[in-house]
Amino acid sequence: MIRVILPYHLRNLAHVGEEVTLEVDGAVTQRSVLDALEARYPMLQGAIRDHITQQRRPFLRFFACEEDLSHESPDAPLPEAVASGKEPFIVIGAIAGG
Repeated sequence: MIRVILPYHLRNLAHVGEEVTLEVDGAVTQRSVLDALEARYPMLQGAIRDHITQQRRPFLRFFACEEDLSHESPDAPLPEAVASGKEPFIVIGAIAGG
């Protein structure tokens, strides 16, 4: 099981707690985790990635094992600790302003 931690606004949208668990078939990548997340919670489609380009939304960041994975390839394997469920895949809402 893959553990995913969601920011407050996405938890409210999906009506879930801070952490959800998902089954991911095949390789555990950002793309496969987000595909599984959107399949289980269809209301999140378009909220994390653009509907057409599948690019990460500008004010969201992805972290795992204390590393920023936001600019990594969506098809790169996630760390083994995430794939085993020991560590969560974290979606964080970035803060902007001035």
